Amino acid sequence: MFNLRMKQLLNWSILIGFMLVTSFFFSQSAWANEVAENKSSVLPVRDFFRNPETAGYSISPDGNRLAFLKPYEHRLNIFIKETDKVKRVTSVIDRDIDNYFWKNDEIIIYNRDFGGDENYHIFAVNIKNGTTKDLTPFKGVKSNVMDELRCTENEVLITMNKRNPEVFDVYRLNVITGELKLEVENPGNFTDYLADHQGTVRIAYAQDVNTGNKLIYYRQTADQPFANILSMDFQNDMTPYSFDASNKEIYATSNLARDKEALVLFNPETVKEESVLFEHPEVDISTVVMSEKRNVLVGVGYVTDKLHRHFFDESMHQLYEHLQKRLGNDEFTITSTDKNEDKFIVVVYSDIDQGTYYFYDAINDQLSELSASAPWQNKQDLAAMQPIQYTSRDGYTIHGYLTLPKGRDSKNLPVVINPHGGPWVRDYWGYDPEVQFLANRGYAVLQMNYRGSAGYGKAFLNAGNKQWGKKMQDDITDGVNWLVSKGIADPKRVAIYGGSYGGYATLAGLAFTPDKYACGVDLVGPSNLFTLLETIPPYWKPEIAEFYERMGNPQKDNQLLHDVSPIFHVEQIKAPLFVAQGANDPRVNINESDQIVSALRVKGIPVEYMVKQNEGHGFANEENRIDFYKEMEKFLAKYL
Repeated sequence: MFNLRMKQLLNWSILIGFMLVTSFFFSQSAWANEVAENKSSVLPVRDFFRNPETAGYSISPDGNRLAFLKPYEHRLNIFIKETDKVKRVTSVIDRDIDNYFWKNDEIIIYNRDFGGDENYHIFAVNIKNGTTKDLTPFKGVKSNVMDELRCTENEVLITMNKRNPEVFDVYRLNVITGELKLEVENPGNFTDYLADHQGTVRIAYAQDVNTGNKLIYYRQTADQPFANILSMDFQNDMTPYSFDASNKEIYATSNLARDKEALVLFNPETVKEESVLFEHPEVDISTVVMSEKRNVLVGVGYVTDKLHRHFFDESMHQLYEHLQKRLGNDEFTITSTDKNEDKFIVVVYSDIDQGTYYFYDAINDQLSELSASAPWQNKQDLAAMQPIQYTSRDGYTIHGYLTLPKGRDSKNLPVVINPHGGPWVRDYWGYDPEVQFLANRGYAVLQMNYRGSAGYGKAFLNAGNKQWGKKMQDDITDGVNWLVSKGIADPKRVAIYGGSYGGYATLAGLAFTPDKYACGVDLVGPSNLFTLLETIPPYWKPEIAEFYERMGNPQKDNQLLHDVSPIFHVEQIKAPLFVAQGANDPRVNINESDQIVSALRVKGIPVEYMVKQNEGHGFANEENRIDFYKEMEKFLAKYL
């Protein structure tokens, strides 16, 4: 929730793993009979939500070893494969490891939090002797790797809010000794940083704490102070991504003087866009890919219905075309390479395939399968995700995805409306375990990118400003009406489910359109926008002015926030509700769920409440995920 950096300019691989009122009810026995008619295709809940068999393959810099994630004691840990030998190098048993990288041929860096508190620590594990060291052992402090520093052997740049919990400073961290050296002291409004190819931090991204305006600061050398070179209204954006090979100009995405975010070459000395390198007329640029070996621009990704690519580097273009011929019509992406960029990890994926990993040796043109993430799943049992669009009541085109249960007539179906979290992100085409689980149980699933979603230009994004519970919610309701008009949805059997902002949309749907939904499921959704804004993590304070502009200011927009907070409208809720919450959630405090559950129980509305004490903003641990979806299955069966 509250993803204000509207694009994640990472690898193409970031886009493939997309990691949550009526008088008529189907009876439990009727639902059971309906399922029994096609019993062989009903898959266990565990098959959708267990940890993958393997995931996250990565090649060592010298190309001689593979690292990957695999369950140990029901938690994802790091394993190493060298020739035919496999060994485990971490033994974390309370929480999955889901993010790691090779620092050098012997050291792997990973981060993890504790019980979902999002106060991440950075760890180094030596794969030779098996020792693991917590490099940021500071209680209540959040650390993030800012730059892996491929230019150095044993150092990385990290950001950490140790000095001041409200802001992140930049430190140079020695991964062998644990020595920390302060590189940039945050003056109070810096929110992100960019280093050049020599590891010098030269760009700082900031926000004015009073207006929400976005600011870019620049310096030529490390001994110079940062100077503000660009100021933008909060509704506009320029995101520096990487310096060019000369370390003089910057590749950035920008929507200045245009609606869609384009890839531009920006000169920080003249403060001008030197050229527009690529733009798409319908959507924003979503990813920028560089060659770390050559420091050259490789390509960009953009998402219309699916992920598409535009190449600047002919060698990489030819590599993708060659792999496409080898892999047929399957969707795929390259997720890892060695330092020489001649050995690659390739992931093949689709809407019905969680992902299969391959190793490709470009020198010998050898492509070999490593592992499927979920070998227990049969793609023939899963349902296709179809890109769709419909028109809102005031004329906006709303894009989304519709998944229909396999082997069922697509008429008069029970439906789960599934708005995404964020809200300033978007849904993508691809394998989604929640969607596949629900479709396997006989429900049609509609996901929509309502106004305020990222990816469709700044006009569409900013059309959601101060529209929580209003026009943003209308777009969701219009999706229900569209399904009914098509004859797909049984209007008496429509549920709404979402997490984070999607959980808010669930509560808003039940409160503001009480006759639309037979029931709702809210996972870590806020119910009271006043208390939500009061309890945001301290390190979000530099961005609070933008939150006020996009959601509403508690002082200036008091009536607005009251009108769109479901907690103040519980008398309108009629449908049963299932609420799930992590006790340690730093984004949506548990009080958000406690409030709505208490108010509904006083009113006598059926509400089920699940709290997991070792979770935060969503359920990360395997057993908690499975428990949640088992309860959701029973809840939906009862009320749909």
